[in-house]
Amino acid sequence: TYCEFYTKTMKDTEQLFQQQHIKQHFSRAAASYLAAAALQKEVEARLLEQADYLQQAPSRILDLGSGPGRASGLLKKKWPNAEVIAVDIAMPMLQKVPEHTRFWRPVKRVCANAMQLPFHDNSFDLVFSSLCLQWAHPLPQALQEIRRIMRPEAMLLFTTFGPDTLLELREAYIAIGETPAISPFAAIQQVGDGLQGSGFYNNVLDRESYTMSYADLRALMKELHNIGATDARADRKRGLMGKNRWQALNNAYPIHENRVQSTWEVISAMAFKRSINTRTADASLATISPDQITRRVR
Repeated sequence: TYCEFYTKTMKDTEQLFQQQHIKQHFSRAAASYLAAAALQKEVEARLLEQADYLQQAPSRILDLGSGPGRASGLLKKKWPNAEVIAVDIAMPMLQKVPEHTRFWRPVKRVCANAMQLPFHDNSFDLVFSSLCLQWAHPLPQALQEIRRIMRPEAMLLFTTFGPDTLLELREAYIAIGETPAISPFAAIQQVGDGLQGSGFYNNVLDRESYTMSYADLRALMKELHNIGATDARADRKRGLMGKNRWQALNNAYPIHENRVQSTWEVISAMAFKRSINTRTADASLATISPDQITRRVR
């Protein structure tokens, strides 16, 4: 099953994703990203609302996987006295950040990989990351790196895609006997285990299912290209899809009222760094109460 595949991959020492591929695709998508990223903007807005749970204004904020910087600008507007730093793996994305800020409210920009953040320990009061960590593998390693740069009692807010994302497209590939050309994503239980195993506490996880509609399969594939969300697996099949393969995939994709739909599962998480390191040797055996997991369908 898909979850078994992802669990196996989480244990592999090799990188699941080819980082250079991710960097190139998001670099190319910089100009078209915001126009195509309707879902991403909705998810980002909902995550920004969660920042109100902070008990005091943060003095230093990291927007991890900032993309063109829309959230960075809003975070700076919300807390004008805070230092806001936008981090992204793609330089062309960071070049778009000033378009979403004001010269009297500048946002600093750093081009870096989420797995190796160029910041000192205990540097940030808030780490905000919307739909970035699905590209970070292994996820627990990325979470440990984020925790390292957080100050005691700092808040982590993030969203990531779950395994039901692009379910219809995944099933269409399987129906024609092909391995889905779709990046795998962690399930909510794996995200929760990663958080607790990395030493976070007061972890709250949620998931929502969004349904997007498109004129046809080609429109869906174009949107995926425009937002840089292509297959980033290191062992992906290279080359273009031939006419016959494309027609087979198109025929296998379900039609709903003369349109195609795609499911997007979004996992959101809020977590905090303890004032004192209380991790134990059994932290890897983390469990999540069912009461902490909810599901909403949109």
